[in-house]
Amino acid sequence: MSMRKLLGMTLTVILSFTLLAGCSGQKSTTPSAESPAPDQSGSASESPSTDPVTLKWALWDWEATTYYQPLIDAYREKNPNVTIEYVDLGSTDYMTMLSTQLSGGADLDILTVKDIPGYANLVKQNHLEPLKAFMSEQNIDPARYDGTVEQIVMNDEVYALPFRSDFWIIYYNKDLFDQAGVPYPTNDMTLDQYDELARKVTSGSGAEKVYGAHYHTWRSAVQLFGILDGQHTVVEGEYDFLKPTYERILKQQEDGIVMDYATLKTSSTHYSGVFYNNSVAMMNMGSWFISTQIEKVKSGESQATNWGIVKYPHPEGVEAGTTLGTITSLAVNQKSANKAAALDFLKFVTGEEGAAVIASTGTLPAIKNEEVINSIASMDGFPTDEASKEALTTATTYLEMPLHDKSADIEVILNEAHDSIMTQNTTIEQGLEDMTTRVQLILNN
Repeated sequence: MSMRKLLGMTLTVILSFTLLAGCSGQKSTTPSAESPAPDQSGSASESPSTDPVTLKWALWDWEATTYYQPLIDAYREKNPNVTIEYVDLGSTDYMTMLSTQLSGGADLDILTVKDIPGYANLVKQNHLEPLKAFMSEQNIDPARYDGTVEQIVMNDEVYALPFRSDFWIIYYNKDLFDQAGVPYPTNDMTLDQYDELARKVTSGSGAEKVYGAHYHTWRSAVQLFGILDGQHTVVEGEYDFLKPTYERILKQQEDGIVMDYATLKTSSTHYSGVFYNNSVAMMNMGSWFISTQIEKVKSGESQATNWGIVKYPHPEGVEAGTTLGTITSLAVNQKSANKAAALDFLKFVTGEEGAAVIASTGTLPAIKNEEVINSIASMDGFPTDEASKEALTTATTYLEMPLHDKSADIEVILNEAHDSIMTQNTTIEQGLEDMTTRVQLILNN
């Protein structure tokens, strides 16, 4: 299947998916309304009532997530008649828990969607309110989400809107580049240029060894370089296109440019540790690591105090800023008794006002306008160079796992084949053939 066709299918699934995430103990985050509006159900075109209403928001990890309460506070400042109660379903098996709750008739209104497979499942179970008509009536332009909405469309409909969006970038250690006398990486590097730079900055041996680049043991850290040209996806069932990617990275491993995958795997080495201790000059990783690195520098745990970020390296002929990402979305329970109010809250959280609130907590929202970029870049501890700020903007973001009703089963196969190839228990050709054969079986059943 072509990438263009799959993007169309994926858009609907992702929108619902993000809205489902998290619910394990119901707690009220604001004083309860004395009497909820008797009936706020109805079409997407209805305006929310000014009568008192209580909305129940399904989510996960309330205590560990910094932006939930600020979002609620900001919304209630403009809508004092609305009380938001959160239902924390926990992060473990969140999407399964959410599906179970909805199937059992739980009176949830707003749904956080954590991942694509879960999103697709909720759509198939008819739990999510269609949003296309609402988006049209409210002038919600999907373009503001950098192409991610189009990738979660199902049945020619959208069932969720992103409010969080992380993407892959390159972290680098300025001190290690200075010591090697090598220019810093830039925001417009081809994959060949990235390989060349990694080789130049590699130095030393033993405990003093500095590796030019680093790939964590997730398959996404390697495989997804192969989809940056927009010609393929990891759910289409043909994987020969990944051969040049594996050849490049196994060659880097053989030449000592990156750490040995098998060693990383058996030692359970975390990517943060090798960056903190100045062992790697560059590391491809998600934007979620920005706030962690800032915090660890302040606490003294990270010795990589002089660091920066740049955009992801890209294939020749592909626009700089093309990268990979994940989204977290909001959806509305199709059976919500407070549908108009829930849709209004969804509009706020997934819009520019919600994005500003999320960014103020040091978290990247789905909408990355100038205000959001400036907010993140002005955080205490964020690199002060202009290139790092520019790295926060993207051109095209492809989902790490695109929308597909069998994505969970495909993921298992991709992980197993990746492990075999990177540990060299099989050849690249054999590994990709095994990947293709097994995924084809799933797709044809």
